[in-house]
Amino acid sequence: MEDSFTGGDEYQNHFLPQDYLATYYNFNAGPSPEFDMLKFNLECLHKTFGPGGLQGDTLIDIGSGPTIYQVLAACESFRDITLSDYTDRNRQELEKWLRKEPGAYDWSPAVKFACELEGNSSRWQEKEEKLRAVVKRVLKCNVLLGNPLAPAVLPPADCVVTLLAMECACCSLSVYRTALCNLASLLKPGGHLVTTVTLGISSYMVGKREFSSLVLEKEEVEQAVLDAGFDIQQLLHSSRRYSAFNAPSSGVCFIVASKRPGP
Repeated sequence: MEDSFTGGDEYQNHFLPQDYLATYYNFNAGPSPEFDMLKFNLECLHKTFGPGGLQGDTLIDIGSGPTIYQVLAACESFRDITLSDYTDRNRQELEKWLRKEPGAYDWSPAVKFACELEGNSSRWQEKEEKLRAVVKRVLKCNVLLGNPLAPAVLPPADCVVTLLAMECACCSLSVYRTALCNLASLLKPGGHLVTTVTLGISSYMVGKREFSSLVLEKEEVEQAVLDAGFDIQQLLHSSRRYSAFNAPSSGVCFIVASKRPGP
C-alpha cells in the first residue's frame, strides 16, 4: 500500500490545478455532489468563524491546493492568513488569484454563497478584496516534516485549517497521526485545529489521472486528533460524498479542536 501511494514527485509533476478545479469546483455544471460538498464546507466554516466563533491574529491554511474558499469565512476574523501547498503549480494558481492576474480562476460563485451565509450576498467583491488583503504569504508545505512550513519559520498561530488534504498526503494511519502532531507544533497552546477529512476513500481523480488517498474512518480520525494533543470541541459526521467516479468515499467529518496547554 505505502509503496504504491502517490508520492510528492508525482504531485509536483502531474497534479494540474486546472484539472482539479474543473473536476471539483465547476460552478457551471449545475447541481452536483461536488457542489454539495463545497456548500457543506462553507456552511461549517461559517458557523466556526462567524459571529461568536473563532477569531485571532494568525491563521495558517495547510494544503490549500489551488483553492481559496476554505478561508472565506476566516478572513473576517483573522488579520494575518498564510496559504500553503506542496506543489509549485498550486501555489502559482493561488498567487494568480491574489494578484488578479489574467486567467485566474473565478471564485465569485463560492464567494457569493459565503456572503449569502453572512446575510449580505451583494458584498462579494468587497469580501474578495478583504481576503486578498489579509493573505500575507503563500508558502510551500509538507505535513510529513516536523515543521510543515520548512524552511519558513512562523510564530505559533492561533488557528490551523486543513481541508481535504491530510488524507492525500499520508500513506498510512501512523503517518497521519504523526502529521497531526506536526500541525499541532504550528499552534499556540489553546489554538485551534479546523479540519475536514474525506472518509473511506482510497483514491480520487483529477482530470484523467488517479491519485491515492488514505482510507480513514471517523473513529480513527477522532482518536488521532485526541492523541495529537487536542480536545475536540465539535465533530460533525456527514454522509455527503463526491461523485462515485471522481472520489468514491463513505462520507466526511468536520472537526474543530483546541490544542491542550503543555505540561
